[in-house]
Amino acid sequence: MFEEFARLLAWLLFLIIIAVIILPQMIRILREYERGVIFRLGKLLGTKGPGLIFLIPIVDRMVRMHLRVVTIDVARQEVMTRDNVPMTVDAVVYFRVVDAASAVVRVENYLKAASLISQTTLRSVLGQAELDEVLSKRDKINLRLQEIIDRQTDPWGIKVTAVEVRDVILPDSMKRAMARQAESERERRAKIINAEAEFQAAQKLVQAASMISAQPIALQLRFLQTMKEISNEHKTTTILPIPIIWGGDSNWHRNPYRT
Repeated sequence: MFEEFARLLAWLLFLIIIAVIILPQMIRILREYERGVIFRLGKLLGTKGPGLIFLIPIVDRMVRMHLRVVTIDVARQEVMTRDNVPMTVDAVVYFRVVDAASAVVRVENYLKAASLISQTTLRSVLGQAELDEVLSKRDKINLRLQEIIDRQTDPWGIKVTAVEVRDVILPDSMKRAMARQAESERERRAKIINAEAEFQAAQKLVQAASMISAQPIALQLRFLQTMKEISNEHKTTTILPIPIIWGGDSNWHRNPYRT
């Protein structure tokens, strides 16, 4: 009786050990953002998930893949623009896996491959652009980078969602030259504005002269108004010649100061 119980206990322990070893290899649980690429005896079987996945122990092997957006920091690159301006730039690339099977089968390490292709594309695209375009048309540069990188990584089952050129570092000599250029541009605009103001003032004076020549009494009224302003602002006595209307005529005499 005792021997039978011991034998039964041994079998039970054996089954428990087998279950502990086999069950983790048979059952896998994948989250919503995960997919499992299944290989059976080395042959691609397909993609499964999310949820509960059953595998045949020893026969099946599963590679877990994430479908969330991945961020890659592109290391600083020394770039020479088309107009021979040296600069140091870096960027950030956002992408995600859309075809888990291709990301496993067609490329050894899709993260490293995407990072390297981003570096080479960054140098190539910025090398074909001029400095002004890099500084003022950053959105256009980012879109071009995204299109090129996405086209090259598409066979790997990767979708590039965004590329952003982050920092553009120029040499100190170029910064000083750009500062001088900006100062010269500000001075040029200031001179143009002053010239336009002088031109508009001259136009107004010409218009005023035309109006006064048509109505000479306006000049006398303006003269009296000026005298009133002077008397309000100053306490000293001021003697001014007063133009006189000759003989009731509405036109000024040739010598308005003759008495």
